[in-house]
Amino acid sequence: MYQLKSNIKNINSILNAEKISTQTVRKRMENNMKALVFDQYGTTENLHYRDVPTPTPKDNEVLIKVHSVSVNAGDILLLSGLHYLARLATGIFRPRINILGHDLSGTIASIGPKVTEFKVGDNVFGAVPMLNAGSFADYAKVPSDHIIKKPENMSFNDAAAFPIAALTAIQAIKYNIKPNSENKVLVYGASGGVGSFAVQVARALGCDVTAVCSSRNSEAAKILGANRVIDYKTESVFDKSEKYDLVFAANGDNSIFSYKGLLDKNGVYVTSGGSLKQMAGAMALGPFILSNKMSFLSVKPNRLDLEYLCNLYNDGKLVSVIDKVYPKDQLIDAIKYFEKGQARGKVIIDFTK
Repeated sequence: MYQLKSNIKNINSILNAEKISTQTVRKRMENNMKALVFDQYGTTENLHYRDVPTPTPKDNEVLIKVHSVSVNAGDILLLSGLHYLARLATGIFRPRINILGHDLSGTIASIGPKVTEFKVGDNVFGAVPMLNAGSFADYAKVPSDHIIKKPENMSFNDAAAFPIAALTAIQAIKYNIKPNSENKVLVYGASGGVGSFAVQVARALGCDVTAVCSSRNSEAAKILGANRVIDYKTESVFDKSEKYDLVFAANGDNSIFSYKGLLDKNGVYVTSGGSLKQMAGAMALGPFILSNKMSFLSVKPNRLDLEYLCNLYNDGKLVSVIDKVYPKDQLIDAIKYFEKGQARGKVIIDFTK
């Protein structure tokens, strides 16, 4: 009899353990989300989907249910691992930050205990910091000062096009032109995501804008506000005698010395992208060649500039230029398309489709 009771007790223990285990597994599944991840630096072939834990927002963070995202050059650079200084933060040998995506729009799913300016259910857009897990996932955790409420007349796709590219344009131009004067601004690479915003921002600030792009994009650059357009395939801006108050290289593969020749006496050169050679030259040589003039811009998302962005949008002075919109299950295809470097404006992924 004792043996029977003992066996029954053991069986009950096993059954309870299995029940607890099943409940635990179910709870873990409920707390997971689908994300596009990479476990090794390299190409898009290293990208794959995986169930990962849904992040929990800290004190001053919010958790956003992702509606739309866009692709940026920084995503490709992070995936490649070719920015070796960045690896000190993202993982030297293997990626520690392994979810790409920095632009997003969506709806707040939960908030940290110290967040007061937002509530669950607010529609927002903004940018995920470089050292956070990114937005190519069902949910993304974002500092509350990196987002802003989405205007009602702005679609989620439009909102996802703005953050990194438009903020880069704003910070490159607004804070580097001379106040109370008509500045002559050159935008090199005026047809891409950042460049198309840069032309608009410069024009909104009353600048005389010269856009450099291919002939197939020249008409679009004029519509966005360029006073003149130079087709880099048929003529070189570096052969001309024109001088500029601000040269913004949003794209390209040129040396810092060639850009220096385009500057007026007190002109400023800024770059935020282009080839590794162009970026490395700006970072390594810019402080010496251009003295105290800014040479390389790493965008810093903040609420003040996001509010300025929204004001330009509401005034009809800033629009998103969207090349293609992909459904969620074609996210890798969207990245591959962007990587070709032929997109006119932004490449968007709609997570609701």
